[in-house]
Amino acid sequence: MFMGKHNHTIDPKGRLSIPSKFREVLGEEFVISKGMDGCLFVYPLDEWTEFYNKLKNLNQLDNNSRQFVRYFLHGAESVTVDKQGRILMPQHLKEAAGLEKDVVVAGAGTRVEIWDTKKYEKQSKGVDIDKVSKAMLDLGFSI
Repeated sequence: MFMGKHNHTIDPKGRLSIPSKFREVLGEEFVISKGMDGCLFVYPLDEWTEFYNKLKNLNQLDNNSRQFVRYFLHGAESVTVDKQGRILMPQHLKEAAGLEKDVVVAGAGTRVEIWDTKKYEKQSKGVDIDKVSKAMLDLGFSI
């Protein structure tokens, strides 16, 4: 399980250091794709396979299903960690998430998210937990 957040920078060569506790679970090779809310999603290979299996079972006659599949698969990249624990960030994914230098690498349960720091701070401050809690209760979630 991924949890916690870490502030990092993308170096001038486009490399990003992955926190060691995340690398232990991600392994040496993993998948990065466009995420939601303006971040990138990072999946260990087994989680990516599970996610992919859900995508491939969507009804391809439905336009929303096709767009959903395209959104996640067209830009997905397999990356490998170097000996210093860094990955080379694919340029098109950096652009998709608006990543330049300062980023937040955050755990999100079964995946990791990579955010532009300013976008992360804005998104975090905009959460109305009472409103979200009510919506979750309406979906049947309780603690």
